[in-house]
Amino acid sequence: MSSLKRSFIQLHVFVFLAGLTAPLGNLIQLNGLYLVFYRMLLTVLALVPIYLLHQSPNHVTLKDKVRLMLIGVLIAIHWVCFYGSIKLANVSVALVCISCVGLFTAILEPFIFKTKFIWSELLIGLLSLIGILCIFQFDIQFRTGILVGLISSLFASIFTIYNKRLTTQYSTQTIQTFEMLGGLGFLTIVILGIKNYQHSNFIVPTQSDWFWLIILSMVCTVLANYLMLSALKKISAFTLNVSLNLEPVYGIIIAIILFQEHKQMGMGFYIGMSLIAISVLLQMLRVLRQQKTK
Repeated sequence: MSSLKRSFIQLHVFVFLAGLTAPLGNLIQLNGLYLVFYRMLLTVLALVPIYLLHQSPNHVTLKDKVRLMLIGVLIAIHWVCFYGSIKLANVSVALVCISCVGLFTAILEPFIFKTKFIWSELLIGLLSLIGILCIFQFDIQFRTGILVGLISSLFASIFTIYNKRLTTQYSTQTIQTFEMLGGLGFLTIVILGIKNYQHSNFIVPTQSDWFWLIILSMVCTVLANYLMLSALKKISAFTLNVSLNLEPVYGIIIAIILFQEHKQMGMGFYIGMSLIAISVLLQMLRVLRQQKTK
């Protein structure tokens, strides 16, 4: 199996696990801020001992440690907004909004790195966006959840773009560890600030919440992020984000199975799902064609 094909397999296992995070988040009764805090805490507790045993912290420059931790802050904001969207609206709204990541990437990456627009990427992103709009008919009662979900999508695009530049310099384990440390540190400061300002109590998960948090942290974070960062060594950030448009399809199906949600999945759902699949296929064919011409 070629390294490129292996990267595509890793990518789509990651996308499936990403689709699982929304239904799991719905099962956890914590608000978005505390949910992400505990998710990152458990992830750090798993990653740091492994990192210290297999890596030397000194091989990462101080500048890159700070850079990775700042990207972790972006990830934390993305996750808080994502789960906030679920709590404010529902699983379907959050997953539909996160599918705008591909379009945001096609627009933002040229601005961030001062490169030319790749119009084929922009058109593919628009195709997937049309598919998303077909899947879900927005209701005005979800407007707050939609706004928070789109903010989550924006931050997901930004941190993925910056991650791409670092995957060639450091191991997946190194990137994961420092990013999760950065995100955890940021959320700790936010929670302590809110606690002192509002004089509120620190929220502790229930036994059921701890169970789902462990699954969310070990499977959907440690394993999923490892697969995502490994795939980014061979594929572009845009390819990753376009493929993530399959996340709402997986997530909505899982949510229907778990929560017995009888949503109106008419012809628009199947048309939208087909458009998303076509956008992913077109991008993969484009990448493979480019690989052959090198």
